[in-house]
Amino acid sequence: MIRRSRLSDAFWSLVALLVAMLFFFPLYWAISNSLRRPVETFTVTGLGMPFVDFTPTLDNWRLQLGTPEAYNALANSSIISVSAVAIALLLGVPAAYALARFRFFTVPNRDLTIWFLSQRVLPPVATAVPFFILFSSFDMLDTRLALTLVSATFVLPFVVVICRQTFYDLPVELEEAALVDGAGHVKAFFWVALPLAAPAIAAAALIMFAFAWNEYLFAVILTIKSAATLPVHIAGGVDTRGVQFWFVAVRSLIAMVPPVLLALVAQRYIVHGLTLGAVKG
Repeated sequence: MIRRSRLSDAFWSLVALLVAMLFFFPLYWAISNSLRRPVETFTVTGLGMPFVDFTPTLDNWRLQLGTPEAYNALANSSIISVSAVAIALLLGVPAAYALARFRFFTVPNRDLTIWFLSQRVLPPVATAVPFFILFSSFDMLDTRLALTLVSATFVLPFVVVICRQTFYDLPVELEEAALVDGAGHVKAFFWVALPLAAPAIAAAALIMFAFAWNEYLFAVILTIKSAATLPVHIAGGVDTRGVQFWFVAVRSLIAMVPPVLLALVAQRYIVHGLTLGAVKG
């Protein structure tokens, strides 16, 4: 039995390793392409391993990091994503708390929660033309504010749905104790419920940041140059000669660094926040 268990563990470990290699292969290929000269994009044989199949070079990185467009796109993505998350948290966390703790007579809370969730299920392309006309009327095309408002609109359901369940699972007796001591509902929210729900809020913020960071549809529709984000900058690697894979690889890796570092730093909050209230004793 012990031998069979060891063979089973070895088999599933091998399967897990193969699956991990499959998912990490695009990342490896991007790194390999970013270190090649343009003429070596289609001529390198084998697995494209640096120092084995070709001599690596940092010329592509120097060219991309030396262009103002790259820094402008990085700044735009950072400002828009952080601002969208801040707006969504400011509006969504109180809404989630209200849906978890109060009862509304006109519309059931479940219907309100489903309505928030439906805003994410709605295909974004269905609202592209109305948003374009709206921001064009207010002379807000190619501005960070326009993309911030759009991104906040589409990531708002995440914080409402995630945090609503978190507040619902928190013991209401803690807030009732604060009310007995003389605190109002607002103070109970800020002093009791909010600190306890902090891990879930952090997890929701990271998920929203990833979606806002990767937003491409509205970024390419509502921007031209000044407010162009990293996804638009990556797509700019296509010209009349075809796809410049060496530049696309560098831009993709640059775009991956901030969210990956943020996720690594706050990964314990993601796990704790998404599993809060999952097990009840």
